[in-house]
Amino acid sequence: MSYLVHRVHSAPSGLSKVLALNWALIVLIIAVAAIGILMLYSVAGGSFEPWAAAQAKRFAVGFVLMLIVGFIPLFFWRNIAGLVYTIALFLLIGVEFFGDTGMGAQRWIDLGFLRLQPSELMKIALVMVLAAYYDWIEQPKVSRPVWVLVPLLLIAVPMLLVLKQPDLGTALLLGLGGTTMMFLAGVSWLYFAAAGISLGGLITAVILSRGTTWQILKDYQYRRIDTFLDPASDPLGAGYHITQSKIALGSGGWDGRGFMQGTQSRLNFLPEKQTDFIFTTLAEELGFVGGVSLLLLYVLIVLFCVVSGFGNRDRFGALLTLGIATTFFLFFAVNMSMVMGMAPVVGVPLPLVSYGGTAMLVLLIGFGLVQSAHIHRPR
Repeated sequence: MSYLVHRVHSAPSGLSKVLALNWALIVLIIAVAAIGILMLYSVAGGSFEPWAAAQAKRFAVGFVLMLIVGFIPLFFWRNIAGLVYTIALFLLIGVEFFGDTGMGAQRWIDLGFLRLQPSELMKIALVMVLAAYYDWIEQPKVSRPVWVLVPLLLIAVPMLLVLKQPDLGTALLLGLGGTTMMFLAGVSWLYFAAAGISLGGLITAVILSRGTTWQILKDYQYRRIDTFLDPASDPLGAGYHITQSKIALGSGGWDGRGFMQGTQSRLNFLPEKQTDFIFTTLAEELGFVGGVSLLLLYVLIVLFCVVSGFGNRDRFGALLTLGIATTFFLFFAVNMSMVMGMAPVVGVPLPLVSYGGTAMLVLLIGFGLVQSAHIHRPR
């Protein structure tokens, strides 16, 4: 208790909290969000409706939430990490019973003012609970089997629930994010070697199960794998998305066709142009220079988070910051790989750029946790 009291008394307050914010990170986040709003304005044909205006409002709300979360002492988030994870888990279970269905998947809960996607909330909740768990146990116990089983269950349960929706992309992000947290916490490499062998066995099982009574993935998910391996095999069907995406990417050239001059998006050849495939719109209109510029902003965001995390002597704060940085990295890495044909199409949005409510709000709350860890780090 005395330790907590000391931590509270030594934390900055008032104006000093504002000055202690990671302002470089804030500027980068605003810059990326502004690019997203401009691209949504473009894909709507030069109109703020129906996407850009709503996105701007959501960002404004999310930005305020980020600051509020950042100003709250870090020990508070450590103490409620388990509660946040439990709430997210119950919401995932609730999707099974009264969730809304869209695009062939049951992933949302309609709250009236917002269609909440609990799987997005789980991405941050999982990072929080794993950071709190590894802050709680003693370092020598980290690699002992009984203590490894707990985080594996914390990761596996939401993964299975999300996979059932079905949402393969988010399930993979949860698994990758969770195992990265275990690695950062110092779990022995032998477990990861065993996981790699098991993953190979799982991939083999997925391939062999196709067309059987125990088929692991949905038919459309297998078609996505087929399309990834050979998009030209069905250019007007399953391969349409990635074929049009590659055309848009290639037509942008070095400096692009010009803002609001992209033919693939303006003529509606490019599907999901405001969500999963918005990067191809940007690359077509702003070219290689625009795409690399956005990627550089993303890399800088990750870099500032990593520097803040490694410089934090509070174990929970360090793991929390690095975990959210990993989650953010996986978001844009998977999305960009997907639209460039380097990975199967799995429906992962481009962070802070793609149109969406829950994803943006949850991600900004995650950056608020990064700010909280940065502001209240031991000095």
